Amino acid sequence: MTVRRILYIGGTGTISAACVRRSVAAGDEVFVLNRGSGRRDIPQEVRRLEADVRDPDAVRAAVGSEEFDVVADFLSFTPEHVTDLLSSIEGACGQYVFVSSASAYDKPPRLLPVTESTPLRNPFWKYSRDKIACEDLLVAAYRDRGLPVTIVRPSHTYDEQMLPTLGGWTDIARMRAGAPVIVHGDGTSLWTITHSDDVAVAFTGLLGHPAAIGEAFTLTGTHAPTWNQIYTWLAEAAGVPGPDLVHVASETIAAAAPDLGPGLVGDKAHAMVFDNAKVSALVPQFRTTVTFDEGARRILAYYDAHPGAQEVDDDKNALFDRLAAHARSIG
Repeated sequence: MTVRRILYIGGTGTISAACVRRSVAAGDEVFVLNRGSGRRDIPQEVRRLEADVRDPDAVRAAVGSEEFDVVADFLSFTPEHVTDLLSSIEGACGQYVFVSSASAYDKPPRLLPVTESTPLRNPFWKYSRDKIACEDLLVAAYRDRGLPVTIVRPSHTYDEQMLPTLGGWTDIARMRAGAPVIVHGDGTSLWTITHSDDVAVAFTGLLGHPAAIGEAFTLTGTHAPTWNQIYTWLAEAAGVPGPDLVHVASETIAAAAPDLGPGLVGDKAHAMVFDNAKVSALVPQFRTTVTFDEGARRILAYYDAHPGAQEVDDDKNALFDRLAAHARSIG
């Protein structure tokens, strides 16, 4: 078995932590570079490099003379971030994997399922436009100087610590209190939601794969329930068999809560179903093994075992009360 040296930039996020665990289990020599903190534990076998990834000199000092088969970058969100990181690690890695986002695909989608040939365009969300700009920079670097880049585009990925709803734990608390819970749109649009352990299979399968160089891959599963199903499964896991779901147009929510608007109008408001044939051709073992009915049970088990994570947002509570009252006054 060939042991790969893999550096994860980040390593404690929803997706990256699952990928780190899978790489360790595969016998790879795994390094993680971050500021030394994170919400998720990493295996003891991992070698930790501590630096602020926004400080190229600190990154160079932390990396030193180490060389890697793969550098997986989960923490670059703008072209400047990418440029700074490459100034520190380019030449010391055989493959640079940039984590983009499936939210970069054309919004609203004109054709489903979305494939890698779907245009990249999101006029609603700066986060997505910045990811597109990063991709443009990296594609040019591959063409101009042969940068060994692979681009991956995960969509909505979760684990037991990540609630996928508008209010997070606030929604669960409202369900258990019998209060109305806001669901964007009419709740019937299809939404691809994938457990991080499944995404990690595809992601790690691309590491060191020669056919992945210069290519971009959608990294989502095939499980696409409706939003009504997502909320209902969470309610059932929370012991609430009949949640009071109130449907509100995404644009109305965005007008009332501008911080929620870009992620809604620029992503979640639209049905999103993806074709994973390209990554499956290189990683045939990749498939959906955890559907969200099971995922919801895992999430509630985690939060019920960790009371300190049960944070209720008073501002969102008040917002949801106003939205529910308004919806019922006109409905």
